[in-house]
Amino acid sequence: MSLLARVQRGRTPKPPRLLVYGTEGIGKSTFAAGAPRPVFVQTEDGLDEIDCDKFPLATTYDEVLAALAGLRAEPHEYETVVIDSLDWLERMIWDKVCQESGAKSIEKADGGYAKGYTHALTYWREVVEHLNALRNTRGMVVVLIAHAKVEKFEDPESSPYDRYSPRLHKHASALVSEWCDAVLFATRKVRTQTEDAGFGRKRTIAHALGKDGGERVLRTVGGPSCIAKNRYGLTEDLPLSWAAFVAALSNHQPTQGANEHG
Repeated sequence: MSLLARVQRGRTPKPPRLLVYGTEGIGKSTFAAGAPRPVFVQTEDGLDEIDCDKFPLATTYDEVLAALAGLRAEPHEYETVVIDSLDWLERMIWDKVCQESGAKSIEKADGGYAKGYTHALTYWREVVEHLNALRNTRGMVVVLIAHAKVEKFEDPESSPYDRYSPRLHKHASALVSEWCDAVLFATRKVRTQTEDAGFGRKRTIAHALGKDGGERVLRTVGGPSCIAKNRYGLTEDLPLSWAAFVAALSNHQPTQGANEHG
């Protein structure tokens, strides 16, 4: 059969690959626990109050990899794999790089000059390979959880500004974000109001919308305030719940390259 005869046409829907990040306690793990039959690969201690299936707390990169390999090799009925969280996994990856190079810190690994961070991508790709296999051969949804950080973004078209991003090194963040179908920022809905501060000055005050500190939402489209994207044509904000995400997913047609983050 010729190469052109093997060209495929049309959509081939697969389970979503999600990166969900936000501040501590916003509800990221609870969101993931609402996914179909989830099992957590936990790299940080914090799931005691959530009713979910989870592997024993991993303390090394090899333990994380063993959990993913077990999900690939052994029979089970789980439909979603959750890594909670990526920023703690990154520390384990850095430890692995340091052990191999005999360095005391990732900054000095592989001779310094940020080479350690590049070396770390080898292990990130190994994790992605396992997740790809779980998605493609076992039909599993992938949910990756990370904390948020504030970074300064040097916009070539405007003045620099601060924005939220996953708490990962920029190389790892770029790799994981590109691989995922959606990068979702979990936050609270606020309304800003400008008031007179006297002496000709103005001040901006943020007011939470809703009870309990503000309505919890997922930002699905990137902008000056945060990194986000989705390939499903979702609305800019969704309630922070798995049910709301699935409902929005069923109401929109995927669009290649739509709503990519900036």
